[in-house]
Amino acid sequence: MPDTVSIGTLTQAASAKPAPLAAVNDFVVKFANVNGSGSASANGLFAKSIIRMGVPVAARNIFPSNIQGLPTWYEVRVSGAGHLGRRGGVDLAVPLNPQTWDDDVKEISPGGYLFYDSTKPLPASKFRDDIYVIGVPLTAICNEAYKIPRERQLFKNICYVGALSWLINIDPAVIEQLLKEEFAAKPKLIPANLAAFNLGRDYAQKHLKPIGLQLQKSDAVGNRIFVEGNAAAALGAVYGGATVCAWYPITPSTSLAEAFTGYCEDFRMNPDGSNNFAIVQCEDEIASIGVVVGAGWNGARSFTCTSGPGISLMNEFIGLSYFAEIPAVIFDVQRGGPSTGMPTRTQQSDLLLAAYASHGDTKHPLLLPADPGECFTMGAQAFDLSDRLQTTVFVMLDLDIGMQEWLVEPFQWDDKRQIDRGKVMTAEMLEAGTFFGRYTDVDGDGIPFRTYPGTHPDKGAYFTRGTSRNRMAGYSEKGVDYQDNMERLLKKFHTAATLVPGPITREAKKKTRIGAIYFGSTTPAMHEALEALEAAGHHINAMRVRAFPFSQDVYDFIHAHDEICVVEQNRDAQLRSLLMIEGGIDASHLTSILHYDGTPITARFLFDAIGKRLEARKATRQVTSKADKQ
Repeated sequence: MPDTVSIGTLTQAASAKPAPLAAVNDFVVKFANVNGSGSASANGLFAKSIIRMGVPVAARNIFPSNIQGLPTWYEVRVSGAGHLGRRGGVDLAVPLNPQTWDDDVKEISPGGYLFYDSTKPLPASKFRDDIYVIGVPLTAICNEAYKIPRERQLFKNICYVGALSWLINIDPAVIEQLLKEEFAAKPKLIPANLAAFNLGRDYAQKHLKPIGLQLQKSDAVGNRIFVEGNAAAALGAVYGGATVCAWYPITPSTSLAEAFTGYCEDFRMNPDGSNNFAIVQCEDEIASIGVVVGAGWNGARSFTCTSGPGISLMNEFIGLSYFAEIPAVIFDVQRGGPSTGMPTRTQQSDLLLAAYASHGDTKHPLLLPADPGECFTMGAQAFDLSDRLQTTVFVMLDLDIGMQEWLVEPFQWDDKRQIDRGKVMTAEMLEAGTFFGRYTDVDGDGIPFRTYPGTHPDKGAYFTRGTSRNRMAGYSEKGVDYQDNMERLLKKFHTAATLVPGPITREAKKKTRIGAIYFGSTTPAMHEALEALEAAGHHINAMRVRAFPFSQDVYDFIHAHDEICVVEQNRDAQLRSLLMIEGGIDASHLTSILHYDGTPITARFLFDAIGKRLEARKATRQVTSKADKQ
């Protein structure tokens, strides 16, 4: 029987059809639909029903950038072991889009299953000899049951969920409960959807047998929640004290601003019913960051959310925040670029853009969350860091985290936690005669004191300058003053390295001189690949970086190994470049493992790519050793 547990590439014997795949709570289902067909709700229902049975899933929606008509896919990775990254490969395909049929069928693992609408016969050339075909006449069933064309389309989606529920053992009571919750505000829709579900399930019970991929109830989900990273980041912003959001719509960040609006309406209302927040949808990204910087200068915790093209437009204001030292937070939900690129695909391609945004010498802290749980915590932490450092702080999500639902532990918050406003000179301090020089470093960390506008009627006022100045904020074009200020800003950036979240290290079971560095949404697939590599005898230490600037621990980790594999989802190895630029690391010390086709990285890709690199290194050592002996 083919192994469906291992993430290694499946193989088949050329001489015979492989046995049907068999696994419990460990397989991948992939739906192929047409955007705008109403399939998203049905596919989401499928994934959530498995979670309700206590079995973890990793769901990935791969969708086009139009409203309707183009292909869309929804992949559900069922993992009783709790793996939340993409595995790679498809065990059960549900191709309901003729445009992509051939490619969808090619993806099925040998011994896997093809579930399709068999209303119209298809030629044998449309199938494969090494997979198992399951036909259900979905269109015919729905045409008979419904007269309205739109109902036929919509209910066909629920109908195939019903048939699949019988084939893989989804509890129908779970589906019924989910439908009641989904349509709680429109209870009349519950019986209709339940009837469509039973149409498919009843047909499958009468004509089909359950397949080898089966679900069993479990408690592996525990109390985890299923949430998008954008929503988590928005809630983190609320808990972090944000009261101003200025934004312009752009995929894939728009839902972050929308979620923040909803949370503010729940948690940011004054007792008299008035708003204790300001949300401004601006005319463009330039205006958005301008509002954020202006609000930050006035003492409000403010942010914008955008993606790469928006960052490009915001560069001048980001430079003002850096040089005038005004707090601002930007949530960058990265997508495929450059230009319009692939706006509904994921990449980790804005690292260099964000780290050195604007002209001249600039450096900006970046937070690198790995899942919605860290989107929440880092979303809140970004505002403390921005106030403390008096600069723009980026929270670097990507589409895979931001717009996908992930299973994460419930968010935790310490009610005793105090907001860190950083070095703010109060009216009492000014009245007492405390020295105040706006751009003066009084304690060696590179961070000066500031005041809020209106703090004191005649003391502590200052000009916020985007031009060169002296330590007292007086205009100056003297080279010595400019250089003094730029060196202090660099010192402040070094201080930031001690304040941002530190890296997390995973030690191999055996000592090794090979390491790997990774970050962000790559994390769950990387963890699974590391486990598989260890099982295959490849020992590798690994470090997840969680922020830029990098702490000394990152450079110590690199120097402790002979070779470091740097894993990232972009073409130009941007994380590797940052390590070389900031740490002076030799290029030969860092090997790039790159994935940038716009889809989330898979454990199988990492297992193969890193494994091949380790095998090549092993072969080189053996040749060298043999030559030395001769």
